[in-house]
Amino acid sequence: MKTLFVLLRKEFRQIFRDPAILRIIFLLPIVQFLILPLAANYDFKNINLVLVDHDHSTYSQQLTNKIFGSGYFQLVANTNTFDDAYKYIETDEADLVLEIPNDFEKNLVRENSQEVFLAVNAINGLKANLGGSYLSGIIADFNKQITLQLTNSSAKNMSGIDVTVSPWFNPTENFKLFIVPGILALLVTIVGGLLSALNIVREKEIGTIEQINVTPISRFKFVLGKLIPFWVLANIVFTVGLTLGYFIYHIVPQGSLLVLYSFLSVYLFAVLGLGLFVSTLCQTQQQAMFFMFFFMIIFILLGGLFTPIESMPEWAQWITKFDPIAYMIQVMRMVILKGSGLRDILPQLGAIVAMAVVLNSLAVWNYRKTS
Repeated sequence: MKTLFVLLRKEFRQIFRDPAILRIIFLLPIVQFLILPLAANYDFKNINLVLVDHDHSTYSQQLTNKIFGSGYFQLVANTNTFDDAYKYIETDEADLVLEIPNDFEKNLVRENSQEVFLAVNAINGLKANLGGSYLSGIIADFNKQITLQLTNSSAKNMSGIDVTVSPWFNPTENFKLFIVPGILALLVTIVGGLLSALNIVREKEIGTIEQINVTPISRFKFVLGKLIPFWVLANIVFTVGLTLGYFIYHIVPQGSLLVLYSFLSVYLFAVLGLGLFVSTLCQTQQQAMFFMFFFMIIFILLGGLFTPIESMPEWAQWITKFDPIAYMIQVMRMVILKGSGLRDILPQLGAIVAMAVVLNSLAVWNYRKTS
């Protein structure tokens, strides 16, 4: 224990004597945590729409007022022909074109049916698809209103299905409650994984690794001395993130903080073990950064923060079973939003424990006390 204490004191002194590392650990995560939840927003607004109204009737005017009154769309232009409107699609000035045909109101009144044409700019597929879905929903609601106006029956006597939506765990459907826990998981992973990957390599580059190799310090104690400081600092970063989430985004964890920190403790051992294993493989900090960025990009994209894991192909879902970030994001949302307990997160905890054991064992095994 005395040897380990000396190693830990050395590591902490090295960290706090390097201003660049301190900025990476504390300043950058705070700035990112303040910016990313505001920028990464799935609630699309200001969708650019070009309108081609051939009818210019009362009903067509009511429909357009309903569309632009929703707050999702902004009018780019009101053209007389579809060809003129299509030019806005070609120049990426518009996301959607809505064409209302001639006799729109007449056909609705006489034949109880009428088609409208919707052209979607699919270059930005996500925005276009959501915009098309929003617009289809608005038109469907408008169609229901017109049907009630034209029918002689009262709304109570009409057959139909009424849907009542009850959003559990996020009653106000606040997007930040969904995205902030995931972003906090990413920041803790990046800080812990990247800095631990650079640690041993830095010792190799400045030559101090040779001084350690000639000492009787065992490989296990050496790796543990490299792991514990960043484990402590990552916990501090996580605590700062939770505090900012409470005061800035008003996020109050519904579950136990003890359960959350217990899982985080094991999770950090897995992430730091990956970083230290990469550090033992590389000879320069540049190599270590390229290795970690390769893994981090895959982990982030397959982690379920921006794309639901259930919507991925089966082979991608299989890969996510080896993605530690995916488990961390799941647990963060389960504990913070649902109030899940330790029993609920046992599958994720078991997977992370296995990763931590394997990755740290590889880091100890691969470290050689030779120059």
